Amino acid sequence: MTQHVTILSGDIVAGKATSASDLDECFDGLAQAAEMIQGWQNAPVAFTRLGDTSWQLVLAPARPGLREALTLRAGLRQKGRQFDTAIAMVSGNGLIPADGDLGRAEGLVFLTSLGILDSLKGARFGHGDGSELAAVARLVDHVSARWTAAQAKAVLPMMAPDAPTHSTVAESLGITRQAVRQALMGAGYPALSEALTEVEATPQPQRFGAVA
Repeated sequence: MTQHVTILSGDIVAGKATSASDLDECFDGLAQAAEMIQGWQNAPVAFTRLGDTSWQLVLAPARPGLREALTLRAGLRQKGRQFDTAIAMVSGNGLIPADGDLGRAEGLVFLTSLGILDSLKGARFGHGDGSELAAVARLVDHVSARWTAAQAKAVLPMMAPDAPTHSTVAESLGITRQAVRQALMGAGYPALSEALTEVEATPQPQRFGAVA
C-alpha cells in the first residue's frame, strides 16, 4: 500500500583504511539508532543496508526527519569519531514492501532522496522539503559534525522526544552526571533540542509533501 513517508538515504563516510568489520560495526550503530526511533514512533521503522556503505530508513507517517538524522549520526559516531554518514531527507508517497526491505521499495521519493544525497557538496545533511528545512538541516549538520564518540554516546539517548534525565544517562554509560552535562554542552545539544522542538511543532501540511 502506498504511504506518505519520509525517506532518509545515507552513505557512510570513512577513511580508506576502513575494514569490512569496521563497516559492520557502523551498521550496528545505525541499526541501534533505528531501533530507538521505532520506539518513539510506536510504529515499524524500515531500515535497510544497501550495499557496502549505503542505507535507507523510512518514517511513516512523514516527519521532518531531522531528529532522526541526528540520532543516526550519533548512533554511528559513538563507534568512533572517524566515522560519519551523509544523509538526505525528503517526504512523498512510496510503496513499502510488507517485509520492510527497502531494496524493493517503489516510488519517486526514493529516487529523489538518492538524488539529494548525490548532490551534497561540503555539507553532510540535505533536505528536499523546502528551503526552511534545508536551511535547518545545514545548521544542525554543522553543529553536530564534530561530535566525539563520547559526545555521541551522551547525545544518543537524549534525542528521544521524551528525553531521559542526565542521571539516567550517566548511570547507563557508567559516568558522572557532570560528565554527561559537559558532553551535551560540548555537542551543542541544548540548541539542537530547541531547534528540533520548533521544527516539529510546525503543522505538517505546511512542511511535507515535496514529492508526489
